[in-house]
Amino acid sequence: MAYLLLALAIVSEVCATSALKLTEGFTRLWPSIGVAVGYVLSFALLGRALKHIPVSVAYAVWSGAGTAAVAGIGVVAFGESLGRMQWLGLALIIVGVVVLNLKGGH
Repeated sequence: MAYLLLALAIVSEVCATSALKLTEGFTRLWPSIGVAVGYVLSFALLGRALKHIPVSVAYAVWSGAGTAAVAGIGVVAFGESLGRMQWLGLALIIVGVVVLNLKGGH
């Protein structure tokens, strides 16, 4: 259940971050409200997940997965491009998150 909460926190954060572009500097009401609601929901879900997942692992997964997902959304939905070094950076983030989640002390 804790990892489901973490996954929902990631989805909420990714939606909120992606919607930031649509706010046009917080000058558009509905996208701005969506961003605020998404971040509040994300932190609430992350906080609940932290009852059962170590903060070092949960935050790494939350931020790493969110970073990779938002970069992908930027490419697909907003027509942004990433160079080789940026793709390498994203791959390193993903590898780091996987290594943190390998069975260990938690």
